[in-house]
Amino acid sequence: MGIAERKTRQKLELRERILDAARRIVMREGFGALSMRRIADAIEYSPATLYLHFESRDAIARALCAEGYAQLLASIEPLVAIADPAARLKAIGRAYVAFGVAHPQTYRLIFMEDPSYTGAALAGEKGADAAENADDAAFRLMVESIDALKAEDRLRGAPDSQVCAEAFWATMHGIVALHLTCPVFPRAPLDAVIDAALVAWFGADASDTSAAGAATHEASGEDLPADPAGPNAKPFRPRRNTPPKDGAAN
Repeated sequence: MGIAERKTRQKLELRERILDAARRIVMREGFGALSMRRIADAIEYSPATLYLHFESRDAIARALCAEGYAQLLASIEPLVAIADPAARLKAIGRAYVAFGVAHPQTYRLIFMEDPSYTGAALAGEKGADAAENADDAAFRLMVESIDALKAEDRLRGAPDSQVCAEAFWATMHGIVALHLTCPVFPRAPLDAVIDAALVAWFGADASDTSAAGAATHEASGEDLPADPAGPNAKPFRPRRNTPPKDGAAN
């Protein structure tokens, strides 16, 4: 191995050590505890050395976000093998929530800390095709499933597929965000809340269990079951919540 190759390898190894130390700090103590000095102390280098690899703490955070989003995408991509598009969307929703619950600090950093970090995560690492590698890949899985439902005439009167996909994403994000930030949420078991959300989107068959549960469990590594609809699934149609009447119990 030549001198240039050795230096390149050493540089990459140190970069990974920096990210690994930053990841451990964030996972243990949250993003607020992350600083260049804390990372430098953890890897026993001077803070000045870190600046040779990352221009700031924010640059490290953006790199962690890109990595975390790639992990989220990896937990979702295998679900494309589920043939029924409604079942596929349900499995994607469950895998998404499972990821957020299993990796709370990573999820907070990606979606709840700073818009610039979220942008970095969705765009992936810098590169010519970066924009097609993360945001488009994950979002496309939802859009394609909705397109398939429309092609099967199971989404009559639904808005644009991208609008539907964004609404579905927002539903799953809301469950994760409330789980991470609201002490009283959920009052019911988390699985039951997810079931209710899927029923609201897909109809009563959303609470049935079948073989796709194993696919989601394998992809996410979590115990949240996946429930695909059978061949007689009700049409996939978002529903509005009806406000309770005055004086009604919450």
